[in-house]
This record gives sequence, structure tokens and C-alpha cells, in this order.
Amino acid sequence: MKNIIHAIIFGFKEILTWNTMRYALISGTIISALWIGLGVLFWDNLIALSSHILGWIPFSMVRSNGAWMLSTFLWLQLILLTFALVFAFAGNLILQAVSKEKYSSFSLWVALGSTLFWSAVWFVKGDYIYAQFLKLLTWLPFETIEKGIAFLIGFYLIYNAIIVSMVFIASLFSEPLLVAVEKKHFNKSEVKRDHIFSSIGYTLKDSFIFLALSIVAFPLLFIPVLNIFTQIALWLWLTKDTMGYDALTLTSSEVTKEKLKEHRTALWFISFITVLFNFVPILNLFGPFFGEISMFHYLKNED
Repeated sequence: MKNIIHAIIFGFKEILTWNTMRYALISGTIISALWIGLGVLFWDNLIALSSHILGWIPFSMVRSNGAWMLSTFLWLQLILLTFALVFAFAGNLILQAVSKEKYSSFSLWVALGSTLFWSAVWFVKGDYIYAQFLKLLTWLPFETIEKGIAFLIGFYLIYNAIIVSMVFIASLFSEPLLVAVEKKHFNKSEVKRDHIFSSIGYTLKDSFIFLALSIVAFPLLFIPVLNIFTQIALWLWLTKDTMGYDALTLTSSEVTKEKLKEHRTALWFISFITVLFNFVPILNLFGPFFGEISMFHYLKNED
């Protein structure tokens, strides 16, 4: 357990370095812009698909889960708004006072602080906020509720696409990223090279399996509380399977299911911490890189 905690702490420290932030910010900006652009381009089709799915869901379940989704959507928007306002009014002053690397680190702390603040508000007033949204959805005609929730489902699909794409990008760039980490922190032999083609194939396979599982489990997303655990389970499997494979191929000459099973407790735990990044906008761009680095560090010390 000591090595697991050490690997997690190492991962947190390393994502605050400029080298890792460069990967996360550049790839995250491109991927987010791509999926948002596609979402805008095919928005009507996305809403039509979401509305069709909602037609099979009982009204009471749609209303109840809709209130929960609206509450969550408002929470996310307030986090983003707070983050934007801090940098809009203080960004230039902060940039003049600190270095580029510290400025990037500061942005993560602002995102985390915004999340903690609004999470505390929701912890205290969450039931009240949910009840108000439930009243609103009760007053509105069913077609308006359906359209509103279809919008949120569309937003959810785009957000999920960004997360899966970032896992793929982190896997794609795992070798140069972890080679840099190796040179900086380890005195042992260099990481294995030329794993990129097997890694891409493995990640693509996992992505398709994740897509299939998401389609099968989609009805569960309309059941409050269970929907959270369902989404975590899906993200958790994708993260553990993809990043565990990447880390093992770069640290061991033996890449087998048995070898992964030897470290399954550590890989599942690190994956769980990684998945928590997905619940926070902006921080979700850094999660996959944190997972890759933490798993690599753990397996490197275990080798």
C-alpha cells in the first residue's frame, strides 16, 4: 500500500510540471474543440436521438432523473464560471507575478478550489436545489422536459467522448511522456521502446468495448444514484485496462494477464483516483496523464 500511495503522490506532483501540462493542455484543447465542433454540427441529430430514447422512459423517472441532471449541470457550470472569472479579473496580474510553470499549476489549484467550494454548497443545499428543479420540471409540459433532458444527454455524450479521446491521446503519447519521467527521476534502465503500435491497437479495442458497454448500460443512467456508480464503473474499467497495459509494456518484458493480475489492487486503486478527475471540468484533461504516470511509477518501483 505504501508504494501505491507514493505512486499517487508522485503522479500529482508530476502533472504540475510544465512538460506534462503541455501534453494535457494542448491535446485537451484540440480534442475538446473537435468534439464540441462536431456536437454543434450534428446537434439536431443528437437531440433527435436523445428524444427518441426518452420516449421509452416512464415520465416519473424522466422527471426525477432530469432534476438530478439539471442540478449536476448547474454545478459544473458554476465551477467553470468561477474558474473563468478568476482568470478574467486576475489572470494578467498572476502571470506577471509567477513563472509559466507556476502559473499552470495555479490554474489547477483554482479549478480544484472552485470544485471544493461548489461541492460544499451542494453538500449543504443539494436537496433543496434538487427539489426546486423537480418543481420546475413538474410545472413544465412533458415536451419541454423531454427537450431539456435531451439537451443534457447530448452534453453528456460530448463530454464522455472528450474523456475517452483523452484516454486514447494519453496512451498514444505515453512513451515520450514516460521516457521524460524516466530520465528525470529514475537511475534504472530505460523504459521499453516501440510499444506504440500494440498500445494503439489495445486502446482502440478497449474503446470499442467501452462503447458497447455504455450502450448496454445506458438505461441505468436514468436511475438516480445507480447512474453514478454505473458511470464510475465504466470509466474505471477503461482506465485500468488501457493504462495498466501501457505502464506494463513500458516497464516489463512480460506483458500477460497474469502479470496484470499480480498488481490488480494497485491498478484498480490508481484508476479510481484517476476517474475522479472526470467529474471536474478542466481537471478531466489531466486525469489520463496522471493515471499513466502513477501506474508507471508504481510498476517501475515494483519491477
